[in-house]
Amino acid sequence: MKSLVIAEKPSVGRDIARVLQCKQGGNGFLEGKDYVVTWALGHLIELSDPESYGNQWKEWKLETLPMLPEKLEIQVIKKTGRQYQTVKAQMYRKDIGEIIIATDAGREGELVARWIIQKAGVKKPMKRLWISSVTDKAIREGFAHLKDARDYQKLYEAAVARAEADWLVGLNATRALTVKHNAQLSCGRVQTPTLAMIAKREAQIKAFQPKEYYGIKIKGGGVTWNWRSKKNNSTSTFSKEEIEKVFQQTKNETAVIEEVKKKQQKSYAPQLYDLTALQQDANRMYGFSAKQPLDYMQRLYEHYKVVTYPRTDSRYLTADIVDTLKERIKACQSGNYAQICRQLLKTPLTGNKSFVNDSKVSDHHAIIPTEQGINMSELEYGERKIYELVVSRFLAVLLPPCIYQQTEVTAVCAGEHFTVKGKIVEQPGWQEIKMSDQSAEGIEEKEEFAEHMPEFTKGQQIVFIEGKITTGKTKSPVPFTEATLLAAMENPTGYMESNDKELKKTLGETGGLGTVATRADIIEKLFNSFMIEKRDKYIHLTSKGKQVLELAPEGLTSPELTARWEQELADIAKGKAKKKDFEAEIRNYTVDIVKDITASSKTYRHDNLTNKKCPECGKLMLEVNHKNGRMLVCQDRACGYRKTLSRVTNARCPQCHKKMELVGEGENKRFTCVCGYREKLSAFEKRKQESGGGVSKKDVNKYMNKMKKEAKEPVNNAFAEAFAKIKL
Repeated sequence: MKSLVIAEKPSVGRDIARVLQCKQGGNGFLEGKDYVVTWALGHLIELSDPESYGNQWKEWKLETLPMLPEKLEIQVIKKTGRQYQTVKAQMYRKDIGEIIIATDAGREGELVARWIIQKAGVKKPMKRLWISSVTDKAIREGFAHLKDARDYQKLYEAAVARAEADWLVGLNATRALTVKHNAQLSCGRVQTPTLAMIAKREAQIKAFQPKEYYGIKIKGGGVTWNWRSKKNNSTSTFSKEEIEKVFQQTKNETAVIEEVKKKQQKSYAPQLYDLTALQQDANRMYGFSAKQPLDYMQRLYEHYKVVTYPRTDSRYLTADIVDTLKERIKACQSGNYAQICRQLLKTPLTGNKSFVNDSKVSDHHAIIPTEQGINMSELEYGERKIYELVVSRFLAVLLPPCIYQQTEVTAVCAGEHFTVKGKIVEQPGWQEIKMSDQSAEGIEEKEEFAEHMPEFTKGQQIVFIEGKITTGKTKSPVPFTEATLLAAMENPTGYMESNDKELKKTLGETGGLGTVATRADIIEKLFNSFMIEKRDKYIHLTSKGKQVLELAPEGLTSPELTARWEQELADIAKGKAKKKDFEAEIRNYTVDIVKDITASSKTYRHDNLTNKKCPECGKLMLEVNHKNGRMLVCQDRACGYRKTLSRVTNARCPQCHKKMELVGEGENKRFTCVCGYREKLSAFEKRKQESGGGVSKKDVNKYMNKMKKEAKEPVNNAFAEAFAKIKL
């Protein structure tokens, strides 16, 4: 008899099949002497749509809420139905004696496999492969120590409890809000607290009152000195009177060197990337949206096979990866870091605790290059930039620390202290990797260092010959970018109303709001539902977003709900709590939030109505700012008509160099810029061709077809969220 191995993704399935010598190809599986390896495509099964339970929930009506099926059913996801049938067929083969669950080692991975097995109704013995990486060594060791699948039953129950809770709360709250106010309004455990965090940041900015502060810069002994307060060692004060008094006492006076401190310092490379850190750097450096890096990474992972699994929340490697480091370095030699690679290959490599720690890897290790090389010319711009980020970070952690000599000199004049710092790099170490767009993590806090630091001795006298009082104002918090919003979702404890330390600890340990795999989709969903918009690179709430926060049940607007759920789910997984008790609590909560919404006297108003009528239903349309431009959308949620008014393009204004919008139809298509510049599309094409800048008709047609395709996608349809896979 053979064993059937079910992996979560094709790439992992093929890796396992190679190690298990399963070389005979099938349609969606690989077979060998002792094993058959097949795979899911992520989730193949989901919780059933409300409509599948009967006619009472086919129409969206308040009187049919809350939707509380006695038992939540599961269904096959239509777009991946073929692969489900393939997996099911393998499970029912007569020569298959047992099933080995080899999906990701975590709560969601357990759910992926168990739902497939449950839906298929197969009853065969089950074992569990529990590994955190998919190197050949890890796979072999994992198969040598397979676990009994029954050991993970409680983890599966916790996964089901989470999925069912999101279905009950999210779908009921969304339907109630939508029907009550006849507008496509959605809320959920993750997206609504995310909106609330943006609102809180905007409130902080609005309430902020700048304060002016003062300092002194004064020259003496060939360098510029900074005054430091005796009270708190700060280089600034809010007291203008104090700074003016100090300045009068010290200018053109003699100072005495009180202390010369020399210290060797080490600067270590930033940690390896997890998905969130990579998304943040890609947004900050290249302006990529939260979703773009994930899309590029998936292609690099699945198609080119040059990076490891991208949807990871770990920044460490497991010990079994260390033996593969040199092969991975060899694979990176075709890029900008060939010399660094050659240097590393000549030295012995060890995995120190700064980046190798098995205990800090859960489902997957950090993102690093694979042993597969690539010609960089094969990659498109976005793919190349993301790959270079991964490679540079990987090589950086393997290089020694940057070592430098730091000198800090303190002088005293009229009882006041002044300091100057100097820095001499002795060993560049990891900073040999010239990352021109270096990530914020890799840059030390900006300090002022003297360009040429003279040798000073204690007791030496110098004269302060000239100086000035410096002024500045405290800066308000800045609006979120996609990068900083991702960071806030990962660690939202600062936005919790409660001071419960256990809740904050739980939220920190469980990864915050959403997962590394879903946060980008949540942000994208908020853009697509017009609850947030972009102005330059910053995210702002729209009127719709603000109103949704006012209309949503209070409990759904705080990260605390996620924290409490995670505490209870963890107890279910450990066997300390029962799934049925959690489910009863969620059902009661669902009843309460539907009551709150339906009984509310609050109203929703469209304050972006235009005088243009919908060509399909005749109602006035709304003008909304989409992430990539402006569009008209029918106000009736049941209609769903929309029309693109403009699209932000990559074409740069010849006057101010900002991105221009493409507006108009047919021969009237034209580029417009905020600076006032206007240019017809035809004139733009001609100018580019004459300059050799190259926007071909083919490129323009491709772009326009993309616009037409997007314009046809329904975003305001009453059933859009029910049929889309909601990630709450």
